[in-house]
Amino acid sequence: MTAPSADSGTPPTAATAVRLDLPGGRAVTHRDVAANGARFHVAEVGDGPLVLLLHGFPQFWWTWRHQLTALADAGYRAVAMDLRGVGGSDRTPRGYDPANLALDITGVIRSLGEPDAALVGHDLGGYLAWTAAVMRPKLVRRLVVSSMPHPRRWRSAMMADFGQTRASSHIWGFQRPFIPERQLVADDGALVAELIRDWSGPLLPEDADLDVYRRAMCIPSTAHCSIEPYRWMMRSMARPDGLQFYRRMKRPVRVPTLHLHGSLDPVMRTRSAAGSGEYVEAPYRWRLFDGLGHFPHEEDPDGFTAELVNWLKDPEPDR
Repeated sequence: MTAPSADSGTPPTAATAVRLDLPGGRAVTHRDVAANGARFHVAEVGDGPLVLLLHGFPQFWWTWRHQLTALADAGYRAVAMDLRGVGGSDRTPRGYDPANLALDITGVIRSLGEPDAALVGHDLGGYLAWTAAVMRPKLVRRLVVSSMPHPRRWRSAMMADFGQTRASSHIWGFQRPFIPERQLVADDGALVAELIRDWSGPLLPEDADLDVYRRAMCIPSTAHCSIEPYRWMMRSMARPDGLQFYRRMKRPVRVPTLHLHGSLDPVMRTRSAAGSGEYVEAPYRWRLFDGLGHFPHEEDPDGFTAELVNWLKDPEPDR
């Protein structure tokens, strides 16, 4: 199903805005799975070991459209899920702290009938992938994170690095009540397109791709749910639940980890992401993509996918 344009006047629904075809006509299976007390929409292609892909803000599963096809062709069961509150997944009134969102992810792995998965996360999805690897290590076979440092690195950068604080001005803006939600859906989600353009490198996305994200953001309640994790991340820094979470994240990651980053990322500075390997007690590989911004998997899908597939197929990834 191809979504109408963002300004078509058609009220967006999960059916019209989320359950889309893959480019090139590749068959994709859309279905819902139950996990952690909620229902999650997934898009699935291929057979083989499970690779579960986790989107960031302000996107949904469709951000992985290029990687889904390539992973299936490489012999993997590639599944991209919509996080809680986004896309075709349930919009629950609560449950947007990272520990619970990580349990959503590991619950989906179990609901798919798999013993484990290679987790691939971008932006917020990367933050949650780090978290899931610490909380449920037996369910995470390998870890791939793009455009997001380890949660403890993220916290220290937000507290001590003025450059990172300034780069994350949108997160500070999310702390206001009501206003961010209204801004995200105004003019048929025009701000979504503006953010993606501003955060990309010189390889800007097509307007048609931006229209897809605009429509998905305008599904009722999506704007509110999509920024709730960021409200928790900031407001909990000095609260007991936040301190407990960051203490928990001291546990090392003990699965092979590939960490990818764009050199021109204006949202998450390279110096903030680099150094996350100190929390990994397993093979760790850092890869910096020159000339790419915050969305390397969309800005250079071929280069990103080649790095991802080659690393997943490497039987003994080294440091």
